[in-house]
Amino acid sequence: MHYDIHGQTSPDAPTILLSSGLGGSGGYWAPQIPALTERFRVITYDHRGCGKTGGPVPEVGGIAAMADDVLEIVETLKLEKFHFMGHALGGLIGLDLALRRPELIESLVLINAWSKADPHSGRCFDVRIALLENAGVEAFVKAQPLFLYPPIYMAENPEKMAAEEAHALAHFQGRDNILRRIAALRAFDVDDRLGEIQTPTLVIATRDDLLVPYSRSLRLADGLSNANLVLTVAGGHAVNVTHPQTFNSAVIDFLSTLEHA
Repeated sequence: MHYDIHGQTSPDAPTILLSSGLGGSGGYWAPQIPALTERFRVITYDHRGCGKTGGPVPEVGGIAAMADDVLEIVETLKLEKFHFMGHALGGLIGLDLALRRPELIESLVLINAWSKADPHSGRCFDVRIALLENAGVEAFVKAQPLFLYPPIYMAENPEKMAAEEAHALAHFQGRDNILRRIAALRAFDVDDRLGEIQTPTLVIATRDDLLVPYSRSLRLADGLSNANLVLTVAGGHAVNVTHPQTFNSAVIDFLSTLEHA
């Protein structure tokens, strides 16, 4: 597993591990690094099948196998306890870890995540799979921002959109890996186990998320035993990218509250 450590270098520093969504890249968290490294040792990583980790995604194992990849990093760094922040699929990994290894997880931050996939999200993934299978990689990549960002953000950032498209084409994780990762997140279902999770959790969602209805986050906040909800009007699926200052402030305020509890 390829990972990077940012900010604090002391093994005794408070640590937060960041896990991205379907794209699987540690670089997704660039808007959060400067704010978080002021107080934390920050760990980002490329998911299996993605970026510098590469390799094939296992045919079986689903989200639990992806959580095992995180545990490999945890064991390598000898982490005894850490905060975990996950976006979408990354949030599912966090929920799996909190259920299986609760002693490790100091807190969870879940961004536009879910305990059970919504049928609407399934429709979106059907469309993306159809694009990949019938129109090819370029069409799949070109459609990706539509599911991540609000229209105004894309309209105001054409150079960024072009750069992201070029990067995604150059580093495409492969058809089989994409299909296996989508299958894993669609199969994930811990809806009836949310009450078992005692970990302090911040649930962040946006009303204009095209991919994941914010009702999924409302369900998380309602079902988890110790959760706070931040529901924003705008920001799209990738709200940490489109509204980084507001997002970072919410996360840091949450983590600060835990420090002083």
